[in-house]
Amino acid sequence: MAARLAIRPNSDVPFGVIYEDSDLIVVDKPAGVVTQPGKGHATDTLLNGLFSRYGKRLQNLGASRDWGLLHRLDKSTSGLLVVALRPRAYDFLRAQFEQRRVEKEYLALVRGRPMPPQGVIQARLKEIMVGVKKVIVSRSGQEAISAYRVIGAGPDVSLVAVSIKTGRLHQIRAHMMFLGHPVLGDDLYDVPEAKPGGSPQARRLCLHCSRLGFQHPTARQWRQFKLPLPADLLAIARRFGLSGLP
Repeated sequence: MAARLAIRPNSDVPFGVIYEDSDLIVVDKPAGVVTQPGKGHATDTLLNGLFSRYGKRLQNLGASRDWGLLHRLDKSTSGLLVVALRPRAYDFLRAQFEQRRVEKEYLALVRGRPMPPQGVIQARLKEIMVGVKKVIVSRSGQEAISAYRVIGAGPDVSLVAVSIKTGRLHQIRAHMMFLGHPVLGDDLYDVPEAKPGGSPQARRLCLHCSRLGFQHPTARQWRQFKLPLPADLLAIARRFGLSGLP
């Protein structure tokens, strides 16, 4: 009898495979999919989907290595994730994450036009519970650094690229709110402006992990993966009249 897998496989969970070899996979997580099982999401997460295809290999990594997961994306965030398929690959990549050598860049549609159009946000973030877990800017929080640049702008909405130097909970969402330009569709951090006609809104969080770079655990070469703005976010950007879209 085959050994029972620790995570229940679910082949109905959608995800795309951008790259695969014997050490790792780079996947495209859609918005609306939770990364790993938790309260209210026992069988419908990305990890459940991954176990339907790579179950035996991920099982071998065990809970101590998070079944191969090296990082996570919020449920409403889409984009790139790297997942290890071998213990030694996990350990090598985990060290890069801990040493802040992994490059992660996100595309976000935000309200307004950040000024200056390029800058660095250094605002420490502290986790709190207010019914749900979130973060606030606080001197007693953990170091959090985000570098942003505007790459497209319309009358009310801008497309920004954000590179994170640290990996705090909701870092980009909290930092863009701190800057005064919250991510569209963010019902946790965004406070719509009280003005005639209201503020620009979107039905989902307009945040997408578009670039991921790291040193390959076996080849020892730098690998970089890119994923363009998905169709739904591109449609939102065009609806708000953005120019200069990638």
